[in-house]
Parts: sequence; C-alpha cells; structure tokens
Amino acid sequence: MLDERELVDQAKQGDPDAFPELVNRYEKKIYRLARHITQNQEDAEDVLQETFLKAFANLNQFQGHSRFYTWLVRIAVNESLMKLRRRKADKIVSLDEPLETDDDVVIREIATWDENPEQRYGRAEINAILTRAINSLSPGFRAVFWLRDVEELSTEETAHALNLSIPAVKSRLLRARLQLRDKLDRHFRKHGEHTPVRL
Repeated sequence: MLDERELVDQAKQGDPDAFPELVNRYEKKIYRLARHITQNQEDAEDVLQETFLKAFANLNQFQGHSRFYTWLVRIAVNESLMKLRRRKADKIVSLDEPLETDDDVVIREIATWDENPEQRYGRAEINAILTRAINSLSPGFRAVFWLRDVEELSTEETAHALNLSIPAVKSRLLRARLQLRDKLDRHFRKHGEHTPVRL
C-alpha cells in the first residue's frame, strides 16, 4: 500500500486513482470532525464535499510541510466554522439527533464492548451523555478536544490544523477537559450516580 506522501505526489502528477484513494482513506474522519463541529448531518456532508473539492483544486499548493491529513483537517475546520457563522442567526441545534455515525469512536474510548444487553445499554447511555457534553462545548474547544483526544493528533498537528499557537492549543484543551469533567460530574451528581469522571 502506498503511503500518504506517495499518493499525493501521484495525484499531483495526474494519476486518476491517487486522489480518490486519499478520499477513501480520510473521508470518514473528516466527516466525523465536521459533524462534531457543526452538530448537523447535512452541514457535515457539505463540509466533507467542500473539503475534498478545495483540496483537489489546490493540491499543487500543498507543500508537504505537514501531513496531508493535517492539511485536510485545516480545510475542514475552516469550512465547518464558516457553516456555523452562516447559521449563527438560527442557532437551534438538536442534541437528540441520532449519534450512530460516532458511536464506534466514542465507545471505543470508554470501554470494551460487552455482549451483555444490560451492560450494552449502560454503555450506550454513557456514550450519549458524553457526546452531549462534548457537543455543548464551544466550537473552538470542541475542535481542539476532538483532534487531540479522539483523533489523537499531536499538539503540533492540532496547532497547524487550527492555525493556533501550541500554547493556545494546550490552553484550550485543558479548558475543554475541565469543562467536560465539570459537566459530567454535575450530570452524575444530579442523577445520584457516583461514576468517577477521568479525562
């Protein structure tokens, strides 16, 4: 299998199969990122299309100073934030939308899947609680948290993707984690549960 850099080089040289392979590799990750920032399925689908269209149109401007995926993330974040700005006047976002597109990622971070139906329901419920807490963060904090703690980009890659300084990424990540921990602590206290929250 060709690595990312080889595919990018081939795409620049006009290989018709190279760029579609890059799309196949990264479209799910870009969609999940856009979905988490925009909190809207249609907007996320638009962002996904716009991201790859812009990447293809500007491929020769990609200099290879970072990973191609990091460059894609930067485009996707910009497109997502533009979507949010466009619908700022109508800021109603349902937190009860189906979350099936993201379950596998978040559940994998929480616990090992178990076939016991009662435990499965409990984990799905925790997943929904955690996802709502993440969605309640401001877009800037949500993007940093998603890239660092879910997609596991490095601090440097996250800074490059979001056009932030490294100290700004560290600061936003800390504040996002603290806000999440506070939101989850308050949820479990309110419902009389004593599940420890570690982020």
